Amino acid sequence: MRYRTTIAGQGFAFDDLRQVLACASPARSGDYLAGLGAATAQQRMAARHVLADTPLKQFLTEALIPYEQDNITRLIIDTHDAQAFAPVAHLTVGDFRNWLLSEQATTEALAALAPGLTPEMVAAVSKLMRNQDLVAVAKKCHVVTRFRDTIGLPGHLAVRLQPNHPTDDLRGVAASTLDGLLYGAGDAVIGINPVSDSLPVLGRLLHMLDEVIQRFEIPTQSCVLTHVTNTLKLAEAGAPVDLVFQSIAGTEKANLSFGVTPALLDEAHAAAQSLARGTVGNNLMYFETGQGSALSANAHFGVDQQTCEVRAYALARRYQPLLINTVVGFIGPEYLYDGKQIIRAGLEDHFSGKLMGLPIGCDICYTNHAEADQDDMDTLLVLLGTAGINFIMGIPGADDVMLNYQSTSFHDALFLRETLGLKRAPEFEAWLQRMQITDTAGRLAPPTANRLLSDMGGLSALAP
Repeated sequence: MRYRTTIAGQGFAFDDLRQVLACASPARSGDYLAGLGAATAQQRMAARHVLADTPLKQFLTEALIPYEQDNITRLIIDTHDAQAFAPVAHLTVGDFRNWLLSEQATTEALAALAPGLTPEMVAAVSKLMRNQDLVAVAKKCHVVTRFRDTIGLPGHLAVRLQPNHPTDDLRGVAASTLDGLLYGAGDAVIGINPVSDSLPVLGRLLHMLDEVIQRFEIPTQSCVLTHVTNTLKLAEAGAPVDLVFQSIAGTEKANLSFGVTPALLDEAHAAAQSLARGTVGNNLMYFETGQGSALSANAHFGVDQQTCEVRAYALARRYQPLLINTVVGFIGPEYLYDGKQIIRAGLEDHFSGKLMGLPIGCDICYTNHAEADQDDMDTLLVLLGTAGINFIMGIPGADDVMLNYQSTSFHDALFLRETLGLKRAPEFEAWLQRMQITDTAGRLAPPTANRLLSDMGGLSALAP
């Protein structure tokens, strides 16, 4: 297929679909670092004209990364559901955008369509959308998952309680966990990013979190975010593993730099399923992604960073995860330079994940050397809350003292709930009421003595 157009008498030509997608992307520092971004605003608009006229079917015949060279490409092609794709198979990318924004694209229609969409189709249509379009379509996509509680119901918002500690000190982790629970956070997962990869340290963290959940009968799940091979070893040793975590990317080479293959994830998924620790469901994988990861691994193959990101979602989709998290501003200004780029990327990622049928959340964050601030995060927070995001992060004071970046706090979640009328996971909400942490309307109750406060210090894991 020829990728050419003329605008105001000036001709524009693109070598292949990969270049069309890269040039059509909103400007971002990572694509320019990779030498892929549009040279001018005129070239960007020309690429979008060409992209709008490109048939969706073209993405099934023109692989951005050759089938023979990349297992993610093979996964995308081999698992494509032609029957699900059929209702939109005749459309161009531009027509598809218009259809998504129409009343025909109901919640039910979008759910049925999801298995028929490749990540490249989804990335392509997002490049033709304004921010409000990304919000409007994502809001129509409802993706519900379950392990010990139910996440993703319409009108609900979950929070990952992230009690990180710079030395993995159990008392410090317990204190932050108590803080988060008393603010009504933790229904998505209580998830720790450990400093250490030492299996004994990881095991102690897992056992303590499990003791908290069991002692107080909390309908939530725990996760220590370590490499999948460590999680397998911990499970084999009898540690209380709820969720299996792994960072993933959108190309085979990038995943190999993480030490990850689909075969390894298959093994971990099967092992965790055999533990049968869920109570209301068996979605048990937790993935994290971020635009720029393929570039940082020198593994992008000339594909723009947003399209690479959405390709990672195809890998995640294989495992029907409980959670998938785009850690949008963490990788730094080399990839997303400022607040505007971070906001746009967060909306793209959420839209793309939801359209592909994934339970996506966002770590609404930035590093201290980025041209961004907490006002930018507030903007993205409100936009994603309006768009129906499944979960956000809850971090004491929004400042992660271990990972050294800025995210969202327990108070940010309370603000979003109050402003947009969003509820917690129903099982978790009922528990908070039983513990007298919230009232029947879901608002924090006045401080009172409760079991959580009186008994947290008595954890056996904290004994000298």
